[in-house]
Amino acid sequence: MLIDNHNRVINYVRLAVTDRCNLRCNYCMPEHGIDFARKSDLMTVEEMKRLCSILAGLGVDKIRITGGEPFVRKGVMDLFAHLGGLPEVREISVTSNATLIGPHIDRMKELGIQSVNISLDAIQAETFARITRRDEFDKVYGNIMKLVDSGMEVRINFVVLKGQNESDIYPMMEFQREFPVRVRFLEEMPFNGGSRDFKGLEWNHRKILGHIREKYPEFEKIPGPMTATSVNYQIPGHAGSFGIIPAFSRTFCGSCNRLRITATGDLITCLYGKPVANIRDPLRQGATSLQIRALLEEILGQRAKDGFEAQEQFGPVTGSSMSSIGG
Repeated sequence: MLIDNHNRVINYVRLAVTDRCNLRCNYCMPEHGIDFARKSDLMTVEEMKRLCSILAGLGVDKIRITGGEPFVRKGVMDLFAHLGGLPEVREISVTSNATLIGPHIDRMKELGIQSVNISLDAIQAETFARITRRDEFDKVYGNIMKLVDSGMEVRINFVVLKGQNESDIYPMMEFQREFPVRVRFLEEMPFNGGSRDFKGLEWNHRKILGHIREKYPEFEKIPGPMTATSVNYQIPGHAGSFGIIPAFSRTFCGSCNRLRITATGDLITCLYGKPVANIRDPLRQGATSLQIRALLEEILGQRAKDGFEAQEQFGPVTGSSMSSIGG
């Protein structure tokens, strides 16, 4: 079992398989992209499989595959098959933009993947194209419908962006009225890869919820686990639900049970911190499972208590891109 210096059990790992993405969302990276990692610097699929086996043996029972866009990485389904064979892992999930996931949905269900988080900041094609700088809305929408039909849990992450997609909030609420999806509205974060200035938060979690309440006043709070990042709500008669994630306000930090591992093997113990060690190199150098455990225990023994403390320790994080951090 992995326990940090604040006595929090770390049982959830977010593993990025690539830093590349086929969209260019304007709050994540510039239109020309970022300085993507060289192929030789990425962990191989075999290295990721071995790492996941070690993590499972240390009590990690929830693994989320992220990117970039995971499905641009060759071999990602082989990794999913490996995860599906780890009896200690009770929850396997993936975060995707849903452009490339379509051909893999049936196999994902066979492998026991329970939920898919779709990054979708618009439910209207025009808004989608403006934010992503790509004309892929019809494909994304069709794949979301396939996921819904598959019976997997579908979560939609919608970052509320001042002056860009406020007009899509109510249409997105109508989407969860009709379909059994969990829509989560996120505060914007400063991880934009230098694509634009981040001068502060306009749409915080209170404002988002207040805006929703104006049109949908009758909602009930859904109880959730202490480690949840979202506060979730249900509206009577709606097929789905909605939630708010205070990603910039960071009200959930005290119960954080997560460890992030980037596609190049960097270990990030807090989203608002910076890499504190690299696990790819020891894996390549033949480190034993005990040595990998010792490395993880060392970094978790120096973990910031929350995102504010991490930001004080590491300084500004605005130059980073969520694509390179790992979602």
